[in-house]
Amino acid sequence: MSKIKAIIFDLDDTLFDQEQIRDLAREQSIKVMIEKGLKCSIEQAMNILKEITPKTHTSNRFKELIKYFDCYDNEIAKIGMQTYITSKFDKIDTYPEAKEVLKKLKQNYKLILITEGISKQQNKKIDLLGIKEFFNYIFTVEPGTKKNQSFLQTMSLLNLTSNEIIVVGDRLDKEIKAGNEVGIKTIRLLKGIYSSVQPQEPSEKPDFTINNLTEIIQILDNLNNFKKKLKIITIGGGTGVPTILEGLRKYTDDLVTITTVTDSGRSSGRLRKELNLLPPGDIRNCLIALSNSEKLMCDLFQYRFDNGLFEGHSFGNLLIAALTKLTGSFEKAIEETSKILKLKGKVLASTFDNAHICAELQDNNLIEQEDNIIERDNKYVHLRPKIKKVFLKPEAKANPEAIKQIQESDLIIICPGSLFTSIISNLLVQEIPEAINKSKAKKIYICNIMTQPSQTHNYKASDHIKQIIKYLKEDIEYIILNTQKPDGNLLQSYKQENAYLVENDLDNIKKLYPNMKIITKNLLDDIQEKKLLWEKKDLLRHNPDKIAEVLINLLGDNTI
Repeated sequence: MSKIKAIIFDLDDTLFDQEQIRDLAREQSIKVMIEKGLKCSIEQAMNILKEITPKTHTSNRFKELIKYFDCYDNEIAKIGMQTYITSKFDKIDTYPEAKEVLKKLKQNYKLILITEGISKQQNKKIDLLGIKEFFNYIFTVEPGTKKNQSFLQTMSLLNLTSNEIIVVGDRLDKEIKAGNEVGIKTIRLLKGIYSSVQPQEPSEKPDFTINNLTEIIQILDNLNNFKKKLKIITIGGGTGVPTILEGLRKYTDDLVTITTVTDSGRSSGRLRKELNLLPPGDIRNCLIALSNSEKLMCDLFQYRFDNGLFEGHSFGNLLIAALTKLTGSFEKAIEETSKILKLKGKVLASTFDNAHICAELQDNNLIEQEDNIIERDNKYVHLRPKIKKVFLKPEAKANPEAIKQIQESDLIIICPGSLFTSIISNLLVQEIPEAINKSKAKKIYICNIMTQPSQTHNYKASDHIKQIIKYLKEDIEYIILNTQKPDGNLLQSYKQENAYLVENDLDNIKKLYPNMKIITKNLLDDIQEKKLLWEKKDLLRHNPDKIAEVLINLLGDNTI
């Protein structure tokens, strides 16, 4: 991963609060429009203009404003717009932390300011703010101009690649989108009138989101201060692993995920039975998480047929199945799919043996196959006797490449997910626990946020740890626990399915595992509504950026 050498900054609402002069400019433009015939009061027009500003392009705001008051004289709108962009102001200030951050960054990075607007107005802002001294280059682009070209020209001017530059801005549709489109890492500052706007397409999704400019320094430290290329291994399955991969891929290209292949339900289970091949579903999800392919290609892989002969099957599962038959092996099918998706990292099956996970319950009853252990359609499954132990039938040998990658790793992360069927199923594969224990890498377990009725009903954090250690056959160094309580409505939704928030019984963990290092932090993803993944309840998850930052900071051992 290339070292960041330059930072591109936006100006308005990124280095100072544009609202300082926005109201003044609005008032000046509205007064002129009223003089030219607009029938309304200054206060009325101000309120409407504030309302439409975040959701309307600059060039159309004043046209929308006059329409609201039944005026269709575009000359009035044109005069209002011209007055707005040439408004008079005498004093503005940067955000309190801005100058100190710029001063520190200038010591190690080239700083470039690219601002959109009328050159005379933008230069006046820069002079009043007193920030010219911090920047190596300052460019102004005309209103409505895409910033892509400016970013490319900056790369050429500095003789840097896209991997050596990062851009900071507040607008998803401007600097964030432009940066993503040319391959530059992006940081979104949640300030200004656009702070509540959500991405409308993948190209508008920032690599990092911050609330204060001081956070840039930590992000750059994480990106730059590795003495060697960081090799990270994730172990798991289901929907938990892709979340972790989503955050980590921003820090290293050397990501390897080792994934379970014991699924026996839904599309994967049907393909497994009908075509006699390993289940592709968990593999597919991880491939998508590490893909550098176009959005359409990723959407295609995740597309699920909703009727007919292929009802319930995802296109990605069918393609992997076809490639398995075409190439003669599941391993080669993953390799070919990785090429199609331009993978950033590697996805490895934990084993190539066709084994099923089985469970012995506390009443000594045996359950064979994952789908039967989960019992999705049994609303009373939480009342079933607890799982006493799990095992593979038949026993399975490890994928040799998985063992090799574990031996060479710097961080080994046991991801959140269905405890027995998605996580421990990997630890049941011969040689994998031994390889993890022999590795010099730091070993981390990220505990689930919620319990699962069929596997971890009434489990506390210490119960999850106990099971991981039981099958790993050795203590783990770190446990990561979420401290944020989810929204009450979401918890109620879980409660209806007999799933509950995992209790962080810290005192018990410290008593049972005195040498374990505990990391507690708000790691919850900010979602306001229920999410579904083809009947799989995926309501709550770890925030990819938050969990990645914690994991990367483990190099500095930030624990309690």
